Amino acid sequence: MIVAADPLFDGSFGLPELGIVLLKVVIAFAFLLFAVMFNIWFLRKVISDMQNRIGPNLAGPWGILVTLADGIKLFFKEDLVPEKSHRFVFKLAPYLSLIPAFLVFAIVPIGGDFNRADGTAGEVSIFGHDTFLQVADPPVGVLFFLAMSSLAIYGVMLAGWGSGSKYPLLGSVRASAQMVSYEAALGLSIAAVVLVSGTLSMHELVVLQSGQGFNAVVPGWNIFATGFVPFVVFLIAGTAELNHPPFDLVEAEQELVGGFHTEYSSIRFALFFLAEFMNQITMAAIIVTLFLGGPSGPAFFFPAGWWIGLFWFFFKLMLFLFGFVWLRATLPRFRYDQLMDLGWKLLIPLSLMWFLVLAGIQVGRELGWGSVEQTIFVLGFGLVSLVCVALLFLALRSARLRRLADLDQELTEGSVPWRS
Repeated sequence: MIVAADPLFDGSFGLPELGIVLLKVVIAFAFLLFAVMFNIWFLRKVISDMQNRIGPNLAGPWGILVTLADGIKLFFKEDLVPEKSHRFVFKLAPYLSLIPAFLVFAIVPIGGDFNRADGTAGEVSIFGHDTFLQVADPPVGVLFFLAMSSLAIYGVMLAGWGSGSKYPLLGSVRASAQMVSYEAALGLSIAAVVLVSGTLSMHELVVLQSGQGFNAVVPGWNIFATGFVPFVVFLIAGTAELNHPPFDLVEAEQELVGGFHTEYSSIRFALFFLAEFMNQITMAAIIVTLFLGGPSGPAFFFPAGWWIGLFWFFFKLMLFLFGFVWLRATLPRFRYDQLMDLGWKLLIPLSLMWFLVLAGIQVGRELGWGSVEQTIFVLGFGLVSLVCVALLFLALRSARLRRLADLDQELTEGSVPWRS
């Protein structure tokens, strides 16, 4: 399947086209800033309703300006730089967390009419120029997202190292270990989407899921085309990538005071939380685009137009933002060993196994397998996978029992002193 790139760049590129690009950048950045303010207010209000509390209600109608008041307060607070810190790295780290969040959102299509079958799906007209409602549509957009999500961890890691204090450093080391644990599962779940869709472009992914692409090979949303499992893995791994509860061990106040940002104050402290809530919005937007068709959706009895895409995109986005708040309000924080076990012993094997199943089905289709052959392959692969899971479980159980026996022997022999 071949879908044209952004039609804005089909002809010559001059000042009008440059102005449209700059306009989209400014609108996207302004939207993210406003969305972060709304997201924080939404978080406080929903949790207060769940816990039968009042929530913010003093600044602005329904307390909607509380986030703005917090930002103004932090902006005028004293900016402190620790004496033993690496000053350049300490000041650079907040921006390394913030910039990747915006760059990821730049590749997300947020609107347009994807119900067209004439090859112009998702196109809108701005000042007489056809373009997409996204800042950029690189042909390797999925890889760009993976690269930016990996770079974001450097802001956290450098913040902990540059602070010159042990508690921020421990928080940043936890963050790096957590990223390594869940990045593999995240990448495998995305690989499943790329496998069934055959494209790395975010816009083409939406076109394919709308069912209006040229010779579309993926009917419906990718959540169904991939068998639901990659969606669940991506949702869990993405939540861990955000350091969002219940995976917020990098900010465990009972153990690390405040985590990697303990030594930060004033506007630099605010930048970390701006990046955190911005990352929630961008991750929800990526989930919507990869698995739920992005801005594509039926117009029902309304006249079709670009605003239909905006409606569906923000409707789906709000569902996931509410889900993130629900997780924060209900689930306790994992222990660190539980965090590592979930990533390495469950999510990575599960996503790898499911990717191999999807790859086998794709190969079978190319070889002309019928439904019977595909069913036999899935059942056979499932049986082999169950045997491997059972062997892995027995190996882990045996290792755990061996460690307990060694510890019991050391305690019996007195080589390990008892502690009161």
